[in-house]
Amino acid sequence: MDVLIDEYLAYLKGSQNVSANTRESYRRDILKYAKYLEDLQIQCVNECSNTTIINYLLSMQKQGMASSTISRNLASIRAMYRFLLSRHHMTNDPTQNIHGFKTEKKLPQILTSQEVEILLEQPVCRDFKGYRDRAMLELLYATGMRVSELISLRISDVHLEVGYINCTHHGQERVIPIYTAAREAIRAYLSRARSKLREIQDPDILFLNLNGAKLTRQGFWKIIKYYTQKAGIKKDITPHTLRHSFAIHLLENGADLKSIQEMLGHTDISSTQIYAQIAKSRLADVYQKAHPRAHS
Repeated sequence: MDVLIDEYLAYLKGSQNVSANTRESYRRDILKYAKYLEDLQIQCVNECSNTTIINYLLSMQKQGMASSTISRNLASIRAMYRFLLSRHHMTNDPTQNIHGFKTEKKLPQILTSQEVEILLEQPVCRDFKGYRDRAMLELLYATGMRVSELISLRISDVHLEVGYINCTHHGQERVIPIYTAAREAIRAYLSRARSKLREIQDPDILFLNLNGAKLTRQGFWKIIKYYTQKAGIKKDITPHTLRHSFAIHLLENGADLKSIQEMLGHTDISSTQIYAQIAKSRLADVYQKAHPRAHS
């Protein structure tokens, strides 16, 4: 493989500026790009031109890849070339003036308040999994946390007596209040389930699997899919759906965007503004369905 790509991948592996998931995504994209260059018998990435990269993106389009996937690959390649420029391995950026492919921004899937209630009722508190899963779902909807934040939450981050948690993401800490039902669900899980585990690998990690180890993202994905099916909800729910629903329901009930931004941990208010767009769309839908003269 090209030594410059090797250097970039080594840098990426040790970088703490992006999340582990982002690093892995960049790595996969760059390796795919390297394979394309190899097939073209291009020996080094600094031999590539603007045209080389455009042809690569077009080849992905011909394979039927989504615009969002192509744009993400371009972002990964651009990041690599900027790194190489910063190390003086190149003098020109071949990704300059390439703006990617227009992507359709899909609005996130949102649960109604009734659907949330049905989902939260699904875990039966009679064994370890029931107590744990009820506490996790309640806490996720109570706070709008990311799943990565939920599974990394420590007992020392949870302050049940005063009703809030400390949440840290990329070194940034925020304080999020939690409602009574979520607090009670956590209390029940700690006293009636977690305390009964024989072996615990990290005594301070809040949510564990049956082996006493930290729960994984994949593990939680399976949990939420299971309860979605059990609840009979037909929407395509992901672990992020409760985060979106948390934001929309707060907005619909009078919370301001700035407060929601702080609770979600968005560094830029524009990331939060999509929920205002969804709220307007939902309001228009309610109007069309409910107003007696909307269809006249």
